[in-house]
Amino acid sequence: MPFEKVLFQASDNLFGLYPEDCEFEDAKVVVMPVPYDSTTSYRAGTRGGPRAILEASRQIELYDLELKCEPVLEGIHVLPPLEPDMRGPQYTLANIEKATDEILKAGKMPLMLGGEHSITAGVIKSFKNNFKGEFSVLQLDAHSDLRDSYEGSPFNHACVMRRVVEMVPAVQIGIRNTSAEEADFIEEKGLNNIIYASEMLDDSWQDRALSALGENVYLTIDLDAFDPSIMPAVGTPEPGGMLWYPTLDFLKRLVFEKNIIGFDVVELAPIPGDISSDFMAAKLIFKILAYWFTKQNQSKCTAA
Repeated sequence: MPFEKVLFQASDNLFGLYPEDCEFEDAKVVVMPVPYDSTTSYRAGTRGGPRAILEASRQIELYDLELKCEPVLEGIHVLPPLEPDMRGPQYTLANIEKATDEILKAGKMPLMLGGEHSITAGVIKSFKNNFKGEFSVLQLDAHSDLRDSYEGSPFNHACVMRRVVEMVPAVQIGIRNTSAEEADFIEEKGLNNIIYASEMLDDSWQDRALSALGENVYLTIDLDAFDPSIMPAVGTPEPGGMLWYPTLDFLKRLVFEKNIIGFDVVELAPIPGDISSDFMAAKLIFKILAYWFTKQNQSKCTAA
């Protein structure tokens, strides 16, 4: 096993599935917590996101009402948290890339828990170097994140999708905040695979998004894609966001119609005394994995 074994505390697991119940070698999905928020520019605290998600996930019932079974009883292994490299964000991204290399070379699907959104670039660089075949990135987010540099760094969380589209094609969903610099870049590069939140008043956007994606998809979810009425615990909340059931409907289609090769959930900044956002983030991960395991025939569930 390429990762150092550590003694996990009771909260260091996903859905109450303890690491010793599924060793790295036996896992289908490997969870990589990355407690990092060194470039956040408004409300900090995303370093607490992975821990909050893991703790909240233990309260989720493993029986899925939609699928009428328990889809995630096995096949998930949680790694020790990947600690930030305080020399700078580029070093942390390099460490994320190396960790993802090991997961991919072992034939596992990575699931990264953030942490701020900048960390996605490290995972995508690893996929670019290791994945055999073409793939695209699907971003759910309130912000374009297409700046070339922000606050003096090209590795800022506001630049993550600029770094991504330099490597692979991307489809962006839920966008409702873009700077003039980003608008110019979008026009200059002819980026037309952007679905703005104002265009999502009916379900027609789902077909448009799915048709723009290739067969293999890496999914990155910035939790500020959701409306702050249901997801307030993010660094930069934006009104007019996505809601729970329409998003699940789309994600179910995504999983069953495409090949999800990995995903991350980032930008949870826990609010002391309010656990609703923590639980929602954990439940979102549960639903995506429930669909994925069902499609992989790893459970006895049916796609209801």
